[in-house]
Amino acid sequence: MVNIMANEYEADLITLLDDDGMEHEFEIIDELENDDGHFIALLPTFTESGDLSSEPDTYYIFEVVDEDGEELLNEVEDDALLDKLAEIFETRFAENFYEDEEAEDEE
Repeated sequence: MVNIMANEYEADLITLLDDDGMEHEFEIIDELENDDGHFIALLPTFTESGDLSSEPDTYYIFEVVDEDGEELLNEVEDDALLDKLAEIFETRFAENFYEDEEAEDEE
């Protein structure tokens, strides 16, 4: 089950249920559509104190699939594809970071 909350001035958040029925909140940090499919990069929001033990720069890549008109997220099981997607996302993150830094320097 996926619950997406969007606000123009706030981060795009998504709540995912794991196999045990526990809710986990993530920030949608990027989306990518290419010949391999539709993919999304998610960053944990660390809303619970127990979450702080996770690495702060860890993000997750899922494939977005349409099943009976409902969008579901699947793990990317192909290691080569996952490496390719991680490289693309990380390049895009770096480009966005430098653009934001340059905009701040111009102000």
